[in-house]
Amino acid sequence: MIAKRIIPCLDVRDGRVVKGRKFKDILDVEDPAVLAKRYALEGADELVFYDITASSERRAISLSFVEEVARELDIPFSVGGGVRSVEDFRTILRKGADKVSVNSAAVHDPELIREASRRFGNQCVVLSIDAKKENGGYVVYTEGGRNATALDAVEWAKEGVRLGAGEIVINSIDADGMKEGYDIDLLRRLKKAVNVPIIASGGAGAIEHFVEAAKVADADGMLAASVFHFGEIPIEALKKVLSENDIPIRLKVK
Repeated sequence: MIAKRIIPCLDVRDGRVVKGRKFKDILDVEDPAVLAKRYALEGADELVFYDITASSERRAISLSFVEEVARELDIPFSVGGGVRSVEDFRTILRKGADKVSVNSAAVHDPELIREASRRFGNQCVVLSIDAKKENGGYVVYTEGGRNATALDAVEWAKEGVRLGAGEIVINSIDADGMKEGYDIDLLRRLKKAVNVPIIASGGAGAIEHFVEAAKVADADGMLAASVFHFGEIPIEALKKVLSENDIPIRLKVK
């Protein structure tokens, strides 16, 4: 059985890791490389870095931290935010990232997914989706959750996979930073719709939320930020509980 992944998410703005609620009320946390190294030592399976204002500010992703992070890590990590072209994929991968996450640009130009997958392999292409529940369904938002689209999140995930995305990170805007649990309904819908790994994002506030996402929704990985950044849930303790609940997990070798 494939192990579930625990993935700290590091939102980066102006070269610093920050955290907010529903994409607002931003607080400074730490230097990206320092935090990345700490999480690797604590047993994180992967890391995700997002330049959270690159898309809304319509600028290229800031890459100053990527090489430094790559030097500190021996676990996979992905980078996203402001990725608009195949050349952006190439640059980020050359800087040392293992995967590239694309969100808003893929909505505006879906062929970006196909071309990136063709050139670098679908294992390098992560489709990140920000979704908000509306009228019984889930609407895709772009530019860091600022702009609603006409896309249904599940249908967009299916199209993204058809084009070549090798993984989906689904972030619930409603749950983001609220610490009341992942959106299990959204996760279940996506698991039924596509055959690539689904990474849950938005809402983790307690260890039982990770257990629920893994057991009830069968998420392939659980992404979280503030509970890790502020020491509320130690990764080692989290993995121990997941293992005790018969959830396949990679335990840190001491």
